[in-house]
Amino acid sequence: MSVGEAALAGYLLSISLIAAIGAQNAFVLRQGLRREHVFAVILTCALSDALLMAAGVAGFGAVQAYVPWIGDAMRYGGAAFLIVYGALRFRAALRGGEALRPAAGMTVPLAQVLATCLLLTWANPHVYLDTVVLIGSISAQYAPHQAVFGVGAALGSLSFFLALGYGARMLAPVFARPQAWVVLEVIVGCTMWAIAAGLLLR
Repeated sequence: MSVGEAALAGYLLSISLIAAIGAQNAFVLRQGLRREHVFAVILTCALSDALLMAAGVAGFGAVQAYVPWIGDAMRYGGAAFLIVYGALRFRAALRGGEALRPAAGMTVPLAQVLATCLLLTWANPHVYLDTVVLIGSISAQYAPHQAVFGVGAALGSLSFFLALGYGARMLAPVFARPQAWVVLEVIVGCTMWAIAAGLLLR
């Protein structure tokens, strides 16, 4: 197995794992459409994924064997946060969407946006499953190039979030209408609650 093959495998695996709509992706998409702190959000998501992937490649996934309750704590804590965040999105939809136009309303402070982004990332057990557990375990198959595999996976995450955050601007004409924002908020809210239900009913 060559270095290039290990890097490419990590890159493709990372994209395939995070391509599905989820709490983190929905938030990046929403910020991209609002054109609000887009680069900061992308960087936060990509760096968080890189740290988790590095932990997985380094073997941090074995921690759960020594701390068996950590999985349940992450699951219930993540579900609670997703329920609250989903409810906020439904409330925004009920308000009609006018305040969600990119050029209208007050800009949400960067600290508040990053705090939400970090919670959606680090309080979501699915993120740990994809990055720490799956990427960490699969990287072992690419020995002695596990680190290169991890770098490829981190670059895959970064490129995906860049495409999602800045590519969302191409949808700007559609979301010039408040009704489109209402639909997006409902979809995001449903996504958050569906993920929460999956965590609680698992």
